[in-house]
Amino acid sequence: MQELSEWISYIHQKVWGVPLLTLLIGVGVFLTYLLRGMQFRYFFHAFGLIFKKSNTKAAGDITPFEALMTAMASAVGTGSIVGVATAISSGGLGSVFWIWVMALISMAIKYAEALLAVKFRVVDRRGEMAGGPMYYIERGLGWKWLAYFFAVAAVIATLGTGNLVQVNSIAEALKTVSGVEPWVTGVVLALVTGVVLIKGIKGVGRVSAYLVPIMAIFYIVGGLIVLFIYRDNLPSALALIVSSAFSGQAATGAFLGSTAMMAVQWGVARSVFCSEAGLGISSIAAAAAKTDSSGRQAMLSMTATLISTAVICTITALVIAVTGVMGSVDESGRLVNGASLAIAGFQQAIPGGEYIVMIGLILFAYSTVIAWAYYGEKCMEYLFGESSVTPYRIIFTLLIIPGSVFTLELVWAMADTMNGLMVIPNMIALLGLSGIIQKETGVFLRSIQEEKAAAAANV
Repeated sequence: MQELSEWISYIHQKVWGVPLLTLLIGVGVFLTYLLRGMQFRYFFHAFGLIFKKSNTKAAGDITPFEALMTAMASAVGTGSIVGVATAISSGGLGSVFWIWVMALISMAIKYAEALLAVKFRVVDRRGEMAGGPMYYIERGLGWKWLAYFFAVAAVIATLGTGNLVQVNSIAEALKTVSGVEPWVTGVVLALVTGVVLIKGIKGVGRVSAYLVPIMAIFYIVGGLIVLFIYRDNLPSALALIVSSAFSGQAATGAFLGSTAMMAVQWGVARSVFCSEAGLGISSIAAAAAKTDSSGRQAMLSMTATLISTAVICTITALVIAVTGVMGSVDESGRLVNGASLAIAGFQQAIPGGEYIVMIGLILFAYSTVIAWAYYGEKCMEYLFGESSVTPYRIIFTLLIIPGSVFTLELVWAMADTMNGLMVIPNMIALLGLSGIIQKETGVFLRSIQEEKAAAAANV
């Protein structure tokens, strides 16, 4: 196991090296320039679409809101709690600054992914919408081999990122707070996940539409209470986040310190993990939406990036920073990391605060499990046809049980590596199809102006 862990960690470092970080940031900046900062210019319009009534007669399987909530369910997972905690433990508080930076430019990436997913989607033999990177790579670029590469990486990633990581984090939180044995957690989660997956995307969409808003509000309110209690520490925490983003962070407690490069590396990697912008996989949910406008669904989808990364991740990071738990050790003398670090922060401020993290983590992670299971079955369908969906659901559900007892470091290294392998073909596609993205966006923005003009004329 030790040799396997070291080998996976080595591959992880190579995948998330300077070339991939440069590619991600470069494509984000390029799309922001190409779309003339659309994520900033239409910021309020995009959030307004969340509450706008949709065209339920348009082609698709679920409502635009359910599609957004499914994408949110997959993004607002353990990355927003455990991912941020591990980033801080490895890259210092400066990694939070790079999470913020990446979130802003990633909105353009998320927009482009969803736009292409809707534009190039198809109807499968079951009468369901099928779309995502594998379809816009094949139908847009004409590179079927690259589409297959993405789909294979995505299937493996859904079993790691969407399954093992989430289940492992739930099991760790329940073990830390309530003493529940990890294998018990695994068995229960496998049963409830199997029930939801039987109903397909409509079941996933309905569960996400109810679960995501509740869990987000619950966790944000809990975090804001902690920040209010430690409000005097907030200015210094923010200053340290910004300063250590460029100079690294000195050792404190059991924390061994970090460099500026480590802050960038961990910040960008965790931002991608939390928002999924760059992976392309959450655009599979956008492709299932009932919509007659690729631009409208794309603009709606990009709001998920800001909520999952800039809001929820920030809550976790600031709670850890202001409560001073970073660098603390457990009873065995090991550095507190992952869910345990977030739990320590809430526990420090609020009696019973550990239950905020535990409940939030269970809801976040479970919603991610069911969303990524849907993504995985769509990738399997692309590779092997509709008959592969049921076997995939069985394998995905059964893997939940061993996932609950794996070690944290091994699980996260595996997940991050697969994420990186998805990024490469997706970034190639976004660059190659940038002309279509720009053209479709122009058509959509003109329709917005026409709607505004018509509304003004009727006043």
